[in-house]
Amino acid sequence: MNQTAARAALLPVPAAPPRTLEGMVESGVRAALSGAASTAADDYLKVIYSHTEWQPEPITPSQLATRLGLAPSSVTEMVKKLATAGLVDHRPYSAITLTAEGERRALRMLRRHRLIETWLVRVHGYGWDEVDDEAEVLEHAISDRLLDAIDAQLGRPTRDPHGDLIPTASGELVRPDAVRLDAAPFGFTGHVVRISDRDPDVLRVLDRLGIALDAPLWVAHEPTEGAGIAIVRAEGGEVVVSPSVAAAVWLERSIRP
Repeated sequence: MNQTAARAALLPVPAAPPRTLEGMVESGVRAALSGAASTAADDYLKVIYSHTEWQPEPITPSQLATRLGLAPSSVTEMVKKLATAGLVDHRPYSAITLTAEGERRALRMLRRHRLIETWLVRVHGYGWDEVDDEAEVLEHAISDRLLDAIDAQLGRPTRDPHGDLIPTASGELVRPDAVRLDAAPFGFTGHVVRISDRDPDVLRVLDRLGIALDAPLWVAHEPTEGAGIAIVRAEGGEVVVSPSVAAAVWLERSIRP
């Protein structure tokens, strides 16, 4: 060892720059949410995003707990972790919104979920009322390579079997200007662009009525409070659907000939 090297070896090693407590906490939470808790975190982000996908009001903690089927206290703790990790914005007693990073991660999971639902229906013969639970499991298990292969096999679809939009790999989507059937005025003419998959029983009712994506519908009578909504289908004439069924259907306006 020469004299210069020996002198350098005796010099003190520069200390690492100090880390703030907030930075240490955030790094720790991010690490935790990328590990064992990642699946749960992704499920939260997915529900938060989907709540405002077709209407503007942000989700509240109690609504989030109901959607996830969890105790409010458990949801509160996870929301705190998501906020600390920079994935959601939330103040006590207020609604929850996604940050830009949280939205990016939610769209990534929704792409997985909706591509898998489409694959199960088109390739494996599942009914549209059967795919949600299967997709919940598979979306966390398959690789990005397999997901891309599924996307290519399906011809790069832009919507799933219920009309929910499938984000591109870069997170882009274009939402139609749609109105919910139970809010459509008398005389409204449109075609079905989305059917909520939250209640499988509603999907079965719509199946029996022959109401599916792209089906043309016309609101035949002025809706009344608490009563069913009369609609005219292109095939099969006039039917009356309950408010709960009408609330699951979104229409995009059509120009009547």
